Amino acid sequence: MMETNVAARWLYARAADPEAYVPAGELVEEVRAELRRNVPDGPAALDDLLRRAAGWAAEEGARFRELADRTADEEGRRVLVRRAALGCAPLALASGAWLQWLSAPGNADDALVLRILALYASDVGVGHPGASRGDAYLDLLRRLRLSENAVPLARLAGDPRVADGAYTIPALLLVMSRRPDDFRGELLGADLCLRTVGLLPALTMVRQALPVAADWAVVDPSAARRPEDPPPVDESRAVVAELVAREGPAAEAAVLLGFSWALAALRDHAEALHAELTASSDPAYDMADLMRLRAREGAVYHHGFELEGRTLAAWLTDARTDPSGLLAALSRSKLVKPGRSEASALVKGLVGERGPMFRVFSPDDLTVIRRWIDSLPAAPAPAETAGTGGGRATPATAAGVARALRAGPWSAGRAPADVREAYHLLMVRTDTPALRSWCLEYVQGWLARSRYGMDGGAMPLPPVWGREGLRPWLQTQHDRHGAEFEQNAEVPLPSREDVVDDTVQTAPLTLIDGSWLQGFTDHELASSDIGHALFQTYWDELGNGLAKLNHPLIYRAVLKEMDVDLPPTASPEFARWPGFRDESFELPVYWLCVGRFPRTFLPEVLGLNLAMELSGVGGTYRRARLALKRYGFNTRFVDIHNTIDNVATGHSAWAADAVDILLAGLPEAPGPGSRAETWERVRAGYRSLNPPSGRGARRAARRATRRGTPLFPFAGRR
Repeated sequence: MMETNVAARWLYARAADPEAYVPAGELVEEVRAELRRNVPDGPAALDDLLRRAAGWAAEEGARFRELADRTADEEGRRVLVRRAALGCAPLALASGAWLQWLSAPGNADDALVLRILALYASDVGVGHPGASRGDAYLDLLRRLRLSENAVPLARLAGDPRVADGAYTIPALLLVMSRRPDDFRGELLGADLCLRTVGLLPALTMVRQALPVAADWAVVDPSAARRPEDPPPVDESRAVVAELVAREGPAAEAAVLLGFSWALAALRDHAEALHAELTASSDPAYDMADLMRLRAREGAVYHHGFELEGRTLAAWLTDARTDPSGLLAALSRSKLVKPGRSEASALVKGLVGERGPMFRVFSPDDLTVIRRWIDSLPAAPAPAETAGTGGGRATPATAAGVARALRAGPWSAGRAPADVREAYHLLMVRTDTPALRSWCLEYVQGWLARSRYGMDGGAMPLPPVWGREGLRPWLQTQHDRHGAEFEQNAEVPLPSREDVVDDTVQTAPLTLIDGSWLQGFTDHELASSDIGHALFQTYWDELGNGLAKLNHPLIYRAVLKEMDVDLPPTASPEFARWPGFRDESFELPVYWLCVGRFPRTFLPEVLGLNLAMELSGVGGTYRRARLALKRYGFNTRFVDIHNTIDNVATGHSAWAADAVDILLAGLPEAPGPGSRAETWERVRAGYRSLNPPSGRGARRAARRATRRGTPLFPFAGRR
């Protein structure tokens, strides 16, 4: 009987959402139980697991390739290739996605996290749209004309051509990726397993059949993207070794569990897929599968057409679970000429433009039907053996994890008492319903402040977006910054005390540099037309995987020159450090909140990003450099920003381009989602870097929140 439990499909679609909420508590325990269930004897030592994974991948790949070699007819090999490509699609399209949330505002200066981020940046093809490993696989599906349900990722969960069990591995990985602090070891262990295996065994068969249909070096997660890069499998091994050396036996156990589970799950998936492909060598298998897929809607009709004394509707109702009877009856009917599809009414008059089943079957469906008819012997088969009713073999479906995710948390949790506590709670990616609700209110209030009096003349962005895009405007603003710098040349620089105070009070903001873009580390957004530049900006802020280029670490070095040694950014002590003024947390908390909703607040984030990247270029950074240099402090922080944020090829240019890409694809017609409405949201986001703080703006913020309480008690004191 066909697998009817679609828990893994639901998990896959739910966890693919970049704003997905995955609760703690029961779900975490259920995921761990699922991992252990697949490793009943407990994990082995890592070296042994590495040997097993590599050996299994080689043997299993050979088994799939032999299956193709044994298939003599061209159409049969085509069926194998298409089924194999679809069977691997849920995992291959999400390649690397399990690493997407392992970096967070609170650990962005951690050397291990930077190594993980470098590994992930390679997976998503940092700096280029449509360049991720998943995108390379999407190209393969497009070549095979199988991509209609592949974008966005959640859409794939509705593709009935893919067996339920194919979603189990990626669904659990995606769920764990949304709880990175709970499953870091397991995720890194699974990552090492997947990179050790490399190209999935079934795909080695596809590569053999279609060597130039895809960029196989990109599809293969074990392969380096460039000749000069180290192999990702070696980097993954080094990351695991560093984690275990740092955190000890508990981390090692988690890594081994993740690796062991992934290897066992890959074996289950490969076995089920191999069985499916073997069965599909019989054209009756594909025909049975097609009848199952079409039976439900077909049973609504055909009550007046009889086949061997039963209505076709009744046959179709049975076919939802076992199509063998229907296939046997069809093979004996006048609709089919065994061995002669070209003469069979089932694929001629009935589906012609004047036939009663016109466009019911797709061209691929008709190929399946013709292949089945041509395979039928001229002499009728006995009724009890004609056709096939076997369904797809599938691995476990993680139903317990799905139930726990549907159930959610036992309680909503507690909202932050103030912005300092919020800052600390937002150092990690995970949240609670109460914290999420608080974040949404905070953003809504902040944006209401930003919109207040927006058209009063103080807004640099033009009232209407022009077809020429923002690059000309960007150059004008850069010229203005340069002119202001020259005009202020004679203005005295701030005192040493003021420079130190400003540097200290800006620390809660600067030590989470790029956090407004944290949502764009999400797998699909990181390589999208708009998001790829935002991910690259985030990647640059964190130093491209190198501690010496990491902006928070560079900033801390300047603070130490000023004799200021702050607690770790993610610690409660940092948020409560008495040297900070309360209002110094307002803007950072806005960054941390809005960065969690990259889809909900996409226009606002794009506007904020443009304002942030342009704010210091050509003027403010140059003046800050003069002040730092005068008092003997290192200027590297402002120097590096003045170059990477440049308006020609740097972050400011990318920010403008991202806005232009969004606006260019929107309709002119008025209303929600229109270009005009979206542009107003971009403008509000731009202004949100420095919103008004007067009484009217504060009233607007209170009206925008459900509680009407002052989320910004310090507004107006700066």
